[in-house]
Amino acid sequence: MNTLQSGPGTIHDVLGIGFGPSNLALAIAIQEYNAQVSEEDRLEATFLEKQPRFGWHRGMLIDDATMQVSFLKDLVTMRDPTSDFSFLCYLRERERLVDFLNQKTLFPLRIEFHDYFEWAAARVSGLVEYATEVVSVKPVTEDGEVRWFEVTGRNLADPQQPIVRRARNLVIATGMEPHLPPGTVLSDRVWHNSELMPRVAQLVGEGTPVRRAVVLGAGQSAAEAVDYLHRSFPAAEICSVFAKYGYTPADDSPFANRIFDPEAVDIYYQAPRDVKQALFDYHRGTNYSVVDMDLIEALSRTMYQEKVQGRERLRMLNVSRIREVETSDDRLDITVEYLPTGDRDVLTADLLVHATGYQPRGIGERFGDISKLCMRDDEDALLVGRDHRVATLPGVASDIYLQGGTEHTHGITSTLLSNTAVRAGEIRASLVARRMARGGWRTVSADGTG
Repeated sequence: MNTLQSGPGTIHDVLGIGFGPSNLALAIAIQEYNAQVSEEDRLEATFLEKQPRFGWHRGMLIDDATMQVSFLKDLVTMRDPTSDFSFLCYLRERERLVDFLNQKTLFPLRIEFHDYFEWAAARVSGLVEYATEVVSVKPVTEDGEVRWFEVTGRNLADPQQPIVRRARNLVIATGMEPHLPPGTVLSDRVWHNSELMPRVAQLVGEGTPVRRAVVLGAGQSAAEAVDYLHRSFPAAEICSVFAKYGYTPADDSPFANRIFDPEAVDIYYQAPRDVKQALFDYHRGTNYSVVDMDLIEALSRTMYQEKVQGRERLRMLNVSRIREVETSDDRLDITVEYLPTGDRDVLTADLLVHATGYQPRGIGERFGDISKLCMRDDEDALLVGRDHRVATLPGVASDIYLQGGTEHTHGITSTLLSNTAVRAGEIRASLVARRMARGGWRTVSADGTG
């Protein structure tokens, strides 16, 4: 069985695992850097992505949903406003620049921003290998020192053909994975909201009757799922279940939004642990379990209109939790408890959608060998430098960078788009600086030849 490699054992300077917006921004930063330096100073980079093509939350690309972040916080502008990878340059190429400006908004449609990401990804396509799932990462030791990493991937088009890549530095950006309540069993009737669009399209296409759908969750995705299901199944009752009294409006006021400023990352990083926690708790309302006010008002208006008309399809089961789900061939029996009294009702439903958020993927869960090289604090959290580089044990000459999963060190923007461009620039600068401090690298083969 042959093994595919980038040349005969090439050791890359940088290998990115995952190719969502974060590593896409890094690929752009590296490509722009390489265009400005001599050939010997360039960063040899490659990225591996499990998806067959670029995709970012495809399951929630609702046609009229807008971004919750300004278009100026695209892949490059906060790092370099002159870059031709900006959203404005994308609009110019798509011949929509004037049309967009006439909309007088900072917030593009989500499908439009996704198209922008795809446009940018196509321009750095030479740096990424799609349909490649990373299955293992092993440190390679030479003269008692970890000098590089050997990354083994599986080509999803040909699973029997392993792919091996070697790199001195890793940048892990595997994104978030759906969070589900304990004991949840997924099925054709029970799914996470990340599958919303394809699941609804399948049901509509097959003509599957939906009489009642239940959505669990109180955040933006939950509210969007409720609204989309209500529009997609005009004969169905849509029940929204959440523990709050009502949806909480997102705090996007000017002063609160400063928590997303690049300078705020410096402040958060340097703060004592108790201050970090306080800042995170104070500003949860900018991102977690909150909903845009426009959507809250639209849902409330729909409920009132239905009440006037005497046909209430949209129901808010507030201060409630789902306690049990029983599945049969043709239905779900969902037990919902009203928390103030403890009363329980059983809803017979066709669908249950968990809009219960996401959680970061840990290094140890997928890359156990390199996890053992990483240093942790007394709460078993990874020690991460300001440059997003994980602190490693003595004798490790190769570096591991994280894009995401660093809320405990870098704050609330760790998993958000707000600082994507800036973070990519910081990681690139760190890679270059550490290479220079070590006297430079050459792109050599594993056998030491040039």
